Amino acid sequence: MREGSMPAKAYLIRHGDTEWSTSGRHTGSTEIPLSPEGELRARMLAPHLAGVKFDLVLVSPRLRARQTCELAGLGARAQTDAELAEWNYGDYEGLKSAEIAQGRPDWCLFRDGCPGGESPEQVAARADRVINGIRAMEGNVALFSHGHFGRVLGTRWINLPVIEGRKLLLDPASLSILGYEHDRASNPVLELWNYPPTGEPQA
Repeated sequence: MREGSMPAKAYLIRHGDTEWSTSGRHTGSTEIPLSPEGELRARMLAPHLAGVKFDLVLVSPRLRARQTCELAGLGARAQTDAELAEWNYGDYEGLKSAEIAQGRPDWCLFRDGCPGGESPEQVAARADRVINGIRAMEGNVALFSHGHFGRVLGTRWINLPVIEGRKLLLDPASLSILGYEHDRASNPVLELWNYPPTGEPQA
């Protein structure tokens, strides 16, 4: 990055709805395709992204993220980035929060992590690597990722600990922008958060 220039702004897109996300089941590495509603909402992202010049498009390796990227109109330019994968839920993969609470009523993902999966520290390290890569660039970057990992990205972008991710909801097929106040790299902000797609779906 050139001296005095501003690092890249990140457009964070969560994948569209799936059968598991709608039912509240924790979906990490399990490959679940988008539901018809998820496909519709993914297409509705297209007009919001069409007017943005992206210098880089990165997508999680998971099917649901790749489908969302394709339906949103950026699939042809996308590069897969394993760092954008969802939290590894380990033993909690496929479970609902209510089911986990039966054995651990005080469990909090952003504080406790998952047995057999990733700790908050591990997920934060992944998010920080993504952020450091973005801040070494200029222009705009599109990130197609997931709910819990996206919430960690949001907190780490503004230099907060992972635990604060529990206060940031991130809906399916939502758009968020990680930017800077007054275009100053030293002042990272959540410029837009959890914006729902609106308008007519693209063909």
